[in-house]
Parts: sequence; structure tokens; C-alpha cells
Amino acid sequence: MDLNLISAIVGSVRNEIGKVVVGCSETVDLLLTSLLSGGHVLLEGVPGTGKTLLVQAFSAALNLKFGRIQFTPDMMPGDVLGTNLFNFQTNEFILTQGPIFTQILLADEINRTPPKTQAALLQAMNERKVTIDRQTYDLGEEFMVAATQNPIEQQGTYPLPEAQLDRFLFKLFMDYPKLEDELEIVRRHGQGSAMPKLEDFGLTAVINAEHIRYARAASAAVKLSENLLAYIVEIVRRTRQDPAIETGASTRAAAMLASAARSRAAVQGRDYALPDDVKFLAPPLLRHRLVMTAASDMDGVTPDQAIEAIVAQVPAPR
Repeated sequence: MDLNLISAIVGSVRNEIGKVVVGCSETVDLLLTSLLSGGHVLLEGVPGTGKTLLVQAFSAALNLKFGRIQFTPDMMPGDVLGTNLFNFQTNEFILTQGPIFTQILLADEINRTPPKTQAALLQAMNERKVTIDRQTYDLGEEFMVAATQNPIEQQGTYPLPEAQLDRFLFKLFMDYPKLEDELEIVRRHGQGSAMPKLEDFGLTAVINAEHIRYARAASAAVKLSENLLAYIVEIVRRTRQDPAIETGASTRAAAMLASAARSRAAVQGRDYALPDDVKFLAPPLLRHRLVMTAASDMDGVTPDQAIEAIVAQVPAPR
């Protein structure tokens, strides 16, 4: 593993995103961790906190095909996947590809569309393939979904089902920025009311599919000791035993946590994972996979609080 090359890849993407997005360094690192793990990301936050802009800037730094779906309540699965249309000149059906045929997909306000349309993403997120009229099409190993949703509006929204949430590697919160960051945001973007144009900031695509494949292979080779594997499994198993949690995390969550720990180590420039990697990743990786009991909800106990309590109880390996 060439750690210098990995650091160069990660650093170049951070620098490009930093031309447009202020702060959010932790979220950017988690996006990079997800990219190296081959995972998908769900960004949640109130309107105006930069969710869409962050994904656009992230995509602009990658020399990959970018697509966007602005989800609405009247969208159908065919609007996402595409459909076969009959060509009367050739007497053949021809596939009109939907926006899912891309490499980086921004699924904007995904909770504004009904479950049947949300479900159109399930196969693509799990297998990186889509099936249309019994014909399966490959989307490529670089396919990644970055979805956004607004947590404060309930009217006209459809909560993502647990099966859909489980397809996301991370659920990340985009909160209001710190004072100094907000001042810099207004300084940079306070000349107009519309979404900033990325081309005005000189963003450049600094890595391509070959770089990503190399970085993924390198992160998969990061050392994960048996003690650290046992630590990950114990944390996940405790989520199934906690009285505050009705449904705990699955075995897939444990495997994803191990993969993400390797990728975070690579992002941090290490060829070995640490317990601190697992502690850092546990909340964003597990929070959307837990179903809290009704009593916990009434008491205001959040998934993050339950996860932090479990991590505090499980002895970390030395």
C-alpha cells in the first residue's frame, strides 16, 4: 500500500471541496470513507445547511459521471430507472435510460417520494445493477448514492423504510455551522440568492475511477486485528440486547463497520485500524439501523445516546 498516494488522493479531494464548502471537515472525511468502502451516504439536515452543495462539490472533485434526481411526490419508479419505448421505425423496444444510469447519484430530498419510487433504488444500491423488463443492466463498481432529506417537514414526506436505510453505509447530520464558518460562508456566497455555481470557484476533477479502484484495494488491505474484529462484533451484538432498543443492528452492519474502519484508517494515512476508528464510526454507521422502543422514544433517548452508552460499556482492545 502506497500511503503517500492515498494521502495525495484524499488531500486533493478535500482541497477541491474546501474551495466551495466551509467547515464540514468531519462530514467530508466520512464521504471519503464511504467512497473507499463502496458505500452510500444519507445526509440529513434542515434546509440551507449545504447538503446538496456538498454532494455537488464532492462529485466535481471526481472525474466520474454525475446525475441528480429531485424527488417529488408524483415520481414513479420508471422516472428513476427508465423505460423501454417502442420505436415504430425499427419495430423494436429501445431503453430510455433514467437518471440512475450514472456513477455518482445525488438523490435530493429522497423522503419526498413514495416508497414504491424509493424502492427503485434498492437493487442499484445493493448490487449496482438495475432490472428493467426482465433485462439486467450493470451500473459499474463506482456507482454511489448520496441522498439528502429534510427532517423537519412531515407533510408530503415518506419516511424511508428500514430495508432502504440499511443500504446506506452512513447517516450523517448536517447541522448549523459554527460562527466563524458561517461568517466565511456569507463572505463567499453572499453575492446572490441562488445556489453558487461550482465553475465560479474553479473546482477541478482531481481523481478518476482508476484512483478510486486503487484506493479501495489499499483500504481493503488495511490490517484489522482479531481483537478489533471481536470489539466490532461485541458492539453490534450489544445493540440487540439493550433494553432501550427494540431492533438492533444486523450482521451486515458489523461487516460494514469493519470495512469502514479499514477505509477510515486509509483516509487518515494508516495501514492499520484502531479502536478509535470504530468509536468514531459507530454512531453514523449504526444510528439509522436501530429501532428504539416506544418507552425510549417517550423518554427522549436517541439512537446516538444508546450507541454511545454501548461503546462506553464495551472494553476497547489494547
